[in-house]
Amino acid sequence: MPRPHKRRRVCGLPESNSFGPQTASLRSKKTIMMSVEEYETIRLIDVEGLTQEECAKQMDVARTTVQKIYNDARKKVGETLVYGYKLKIEGGKYQLCEGMETLVGCGRCRRHRQGKKE
Repeated sequence: MPRPHKRRRVCGLPESNSFGPQTASLRSKKTIMMSVEEYETIRLIDVEGLTQEECAKQMDVARTTVQKIYNDARKKVGETLVYGYKLKIEGGKYQLCEGMETLVGCGRCRRHRQGKKE
């Protein structure tokens, strides 16, 4: 029997959960679904500049798990940009850091220390 999936710790939810082309001819194209934890790995590694090891510690999972999540997320971002697909962020197996029902941050990452960027 496989082990149950561990919920990944996420600092906050995205401000916008849908991205895509704005031209009418491309709006009907395929929609790619990205989980909240995939979004979180992109945020931590690409935006915050954390290593995969630091990201794994932040999300409370193994580095190899982060590596797989990150690779899946980058593929989805790439397809969205290259093919003009719509990207929607929702779902997944995650838990918000304690007391973090808002977008402010959990105190464990730079998002909280630097404040919300505009």
